[in-house]
Amino acid sequence: VRSYTFPAGLKAAQVFKQVNPHGLVMAGGMHATVAPDEMLEVAEFDKICQGPGEETIVDLVRNPDNYPRLFRGRGAKSMADWPAINRELWPRPANWKLRRKFNWPLEPECGWGPSPVATIITSRVCPWQCVFCNEASYIPNMGRRPVDRVIDDLNALDEKYGVGSIVIHDSMFFQNPTWLKEWIEKYPRRANKVWPYWAAGRADTVRQWPDLFEALIRETNWNLISIGFESGSDRILRLLNKECNEEDNYFAIDLLNRIGDEMAAEGKEPPKFWSNIMLGIPGETPEDAFKTMRMLKRMKRVFPSISYYAPYPGSALGNQLIAEGKSRMSKENYHRFPDDEKVMGVDYGFYRELLAGKYDAEVNSELSESERRRGYQGLYAEALVKA
Repeated sequence: VRSYTFPAGLKAAQVFKQVNPHGLVMAGGMHATVAPDEMLEVAEFDKICQGPGEETIVDLVRNPDNYPRLFRGRGAKSMADWPAINRELWPRPANWKLRRKFNWPLEPECGWGPSPVATIITSRVCPWQCVFCNEASYIPNMGRRPVDRVIDDLNALDEKYGVGSIVIHDSMFFQNPTWLKEWIEKYPRRANKVWPYWAAGRADTVRQWPDLFEALIRETNWNLISIGFESGSDRILRLLNKECNEEDNYFAIDLLNRIGDEMAAEGKEPPKFWSNIMLGIPGETPEDAFKTMRMLKRMKRVFPSISYYAPYPGSALGNQLIAEGKSRMSKENYHRFPDDEKVMGVDYGFYRELLAGKYDAEVNSELSESERRRGYQGLYAEALVKA
């Protein structure tokens, strides 16, 4: 259970208990680690594991009475020890309409890429310390699966179910250049097909390793690049402890614009940004927000993923706002629906008007003519809903 999936986890546990009141619900994950009191308040959670649990889960299922309700799990020494997941353990879609589109036990398209979509992770834990994120408080040490194991698992999924595209759900895929270079060497050669994939990076590491970034796009079909730009304002980026600045963001944007233009001229599908943008950050001024929207308009090919800042427990800024009584978050709205009002004192009316195009004149005032023409009035209001 991650903090933003808490409502779904709660609902799933409640439904399970209605159907099978004598069954056991075993929960774990990030929210169990950073907010155990909230997990303990849910009667339907019978066992709650904090931290990693790969070395615990089998014994827990066999001998649940040997464990207290809340306990600390044991993780694998290496992600190389992880076996392949039997995805047929996942429940089938409930009705024929969902089954027809879902491609069980893989996943539907959902904007990521051609279906069936195989979701995987090659690593876990992001080493950065952004104050809006509670990832670092979950598992302190990063691990990564061997490249060969990742490719073997993808080939096995393809041979059994057929794979159309991949979502690499690592918190930060674009790190560890040695691993990435091995991926460039082996994935195009050993995979059944060079499937397109979605994966995450950071603007500063793109600026640090631009040649590696371009090679991944051109040689491994990394065609949907998720970057948490968050803001176009240096002041806000410092407040968030993002360790990126405006120059980093614009470097990454201009680089992908150039790569995309060249690939389009070659008759190839150009890569796109999945651009994570955060508005409604405490202390953000209208000019900060205008700079963010100008940055977004600099991108030639982009899926804008815009949300309002959410003060999750376990994050430095979230803990501060919760302690000050300024959080509007509750167990019912931990979700990632981006249009919720999450913090007291933030003028959400301004942001709704901004995204609806009311301040386009201010946003466009410092843009080139071609950048002004990108998008149209109300474009980003729709992006907020779809984030």
